[in-house]
Amino acid sequence: MSGPRGRRTGGYSPERLAESLHALLPAHPAIKLCVAFSGGVDSTALLGALARVRERPAGLRAVHVDHGLHPDSGQWSRQCRALARRLGVPLKVVRVEVPQGPGTSLEEAARGARYRALGAELKRGEMLLTAHNQDDQLETVLLQLFRGCGLAGLAAMAPVAPFGTTALVRPLLGFPRAQLAAWVESQGLPVVEDASNLDERFDRNYLRRQVLPAVRARWSGVAAAVARTARHAAEGQQLLEALARADVERASDGAALSVKALRALPPPRQRNALRFWIAARGGPLPDARRLEQIVGPVLGARPDAHPEVAWAGTRVVRHADRLSIGAPAAPALRGAPDAELLWDLRESSRCELPAGCGVLEVRREAHGPLDLDALGALVTVRWRRGGERLRPRPGGSRRALKSLLQEARVPPLERTRLPLLFRDERLVAAADLWLDESVRAHRGARRRARLIWKKAPHLEP
Repeated sequence: MSGPRGRRTGGYSPERLAESLHALLPAHPAIKLCVAFSGGVDSTALLGALARVRERPAGLRAVHVDHGLHPDSGQWSRQCRALARRLGVPLKVVRVEVPQGPGTSLEEAARGARYRALGAELKRGEMLLTAHNQDDQLETVLLQLFRGCGLAGLAAMAPVAPFGTTALVRPLLGFPRAQLAAWVESQGLPVVEDASNLDERFDRNYLRRQVLPAVRARWSGVAAAVARTARHAAEGQQLLEALARADVERASDGAALSVKALRALPPPRQRNALRFWIAARGGPLPDARRLEQIVGPVLGARPDAHPEVAWAGTRVVRHADRLSIGAPAAPALRGAPDAELLWDLRESSRCELPAGCGVLEVRREAHGPLDLDALGALVTVRWRRGGERLRPRPGGSRRALKSLLQEARVPPLERTRLPLLFRDERLVAAADLWLDESVRAHRGARRRARLIWKKAPHLEP
């Protein structure tokens, strides 16, 4: 493969691919690789060269995802099978359903379905290889730039990125598409011609077909230059993440963040730390407007205010000096403060509360703090009306529930959903937070238990 044919390809060859793999994966070739194989020029260049490298990987196979979106998709699958047999590489065809609906991008939906299928197919110890090349990187950086992305977006596609429990590797990012196409042609390898790549309704196709030819005519080395920009952006993003991790560690208050510690940072570091914290908790990042709301009105609010910002299934709430993150609040619970339930513990140890308030449960425990005999068989469950008091410590004074909640920093939303247990007209328990001394188990108590409040998911921290 290093003879005259290889020289005519303009630089791409199995040897060059092997060099790229060694640089990205030091363990190569003692490693198992799975190629995402569409049958197009790029993935054919990747799979064809991998099948012909001098040091073949310890394991090499391919997966073709049939999206079922084109009437010729079955023919493309058969073409991929034939080429894989010719190359001596095992191939599996996976058919997926692409969810389609109003307001959804078919391009993004197909991509999501494809990567879910590829992730499900990976075997233990395998790494996923895709054929993204230098031109793909150029397109990705420009599309991210047009969308107003930050440094992470400009970093675009990393050569090696986490993918589930393994990694996604892109060994062709240093090669222009023209080199790959020239090598495929020189080897006489057939490729799948997907007509959807000509559909300029898709942003990437429009950019590739209408915009970039004019750009390249003026700046011939634009792809390599933008690839360097992506690498510089990736290095800058790594430094920002290291700074954000340190700032978040200093500001951490359990799962929450200290508002005082955040306010001590300049605004750019506040935004950087918040993005890192939200991403680490698994939430989608807020747009620029919502991030500014957190940095501005939320962090700047009075300690007794409880502002919040919500987006895409996530919300950030401030309570006193703590900033917490969770799911959006449920709709207001109509009538909950005035609701009243009669709970007969002889019939059930569980009490299902109205929507949004969870479940109460009495669980028998040999050393539990609750005296069931003192509690009695019938209790009333209510919600706060104001003025409730109880004596949480034996021999102590009666305390206002409002003061106890403030001292314990119970979030305002949780206070409105807090179930209260009354025996006759006396408050004997505030959920599982406090018990009145009248129902606390003493040394000689015969039946002891623990009261447990299982909160609704949106109340979980």
